[in-house]
Amino acid sequence: MYKIRYAMRHITIKDIAKELGISKSTVSRALSSDSQNVSKETVRKVLETAERMGYRKNEMAVNLRHRSTKTIGIVLPEAETSFYMKFTSMVQHLLQLKGYRLLLAISDEDFINERDNVELFDKYRVDGLLVSTCHNKANYDFYDSFIKRGIPLVFFDRIIPGLECSSVRSDEYKSAFFLMEHLIYDGRKRILYLTGPDYISTTADRMRAYHDTLNKHHISFEPELVMVTGTTEEDGAEAMKKFLDNCPPQDMPDAIFCFTDLQAVGAKKVLEKRGIAIPQTISIACMSGTRMAALVSPAITSVERPMQKMAEEAVRLLLTKIEDISSPSERIVLPAEMFIRSSTKTR
Repeated sequence: MYKIRYAMRHITIKDIAKELGISKSTVSRALSSDSQNVSKETVRKVLETAERMGYRKNEMAVNLRHRSTKTIGIVLPEAETSFYMKFTSMVQHLLQLKGYRLLLAISDEDFINERDNVELFDKYRVDGLLVSTCHNKANYDFYDSFIKRGIPLVFFDRIIPGLECSSVRSDEYKSAFFLMEHLIYDGRKRILYLTGPDYISTTADRMRAYHDTLNKHHISFEPELVMVTGTTEEDGAEAMKKFLDNCPPQDMPDAIFCFTDLQAVGAKKVLEKRGIAIPQTISIACMSGTRMAALVSPAITSVERPMQKMAEEAVRLLLTKIEDISSPSERIVLPAEMFIRSSTKTR
């Protein structure tokens, strides 16, 4: 029996060699079933001892000898919305089919955390990186240095404009434009927009769509109908309370356009607590929709990103770069889908 000294740590080839009183090279050959250079009896003893001691092959060391770890790092900006975790699950499945494993890190909407996460993956020598960034400018030089070093990098959903790398995202401008038009065609004219922080890459396109839709339909833009807030349910509730507390009855909006579904859920709860009927008095719709939007009552009209297609494209783009880092970068923009639900169905 081997002694307790082997407990609570990884068993190595050196440990097996010491246990059997043979050389490390003999153990290594036996573990590879090298019957030409090691007797069958020795192979049997080594394999039995390895099993008994709990030996596990160091795949990372093996892969590093081949200049590949067969691992991919994915960095998410947050994990509150279900989109990112479901997207990660899809990516993991697609990568497993290609022989890769996935390592996950979450930045909690902090660009410094994001940078630390990426540096950690770099130290672990991942073969490539998938990143949805939490700031559209802050880490530009940081990522640019990675690209210049020849590290395969693909942005998804949230990007940093101007970087020479591949990316995949949904068409935020068209999606927001058509969602706004849906509200307008339903007779809504005073549309409160709970927008997101300006450092999120999708914010600018959605804001431009808000302005352009109003202009197209000859509706005056009113700055007081735009509130910058965060992306969570709490942010949506707080913004809605603040607006209602300071809005005269005659200036009430007849629709609310939200940046995320969590934001919309928070705003919806505040409206309901104050006895404001949805959608009879105020309609509500959101971007960045997930299954959450369909589970509440009334269900919320939303634009939902093409998650499966985005995952497939992200993996394809990354594997292309891993195979040939000099391959041209691609910037894929995918159409999203609008789901009209009871939160806007009135007319």
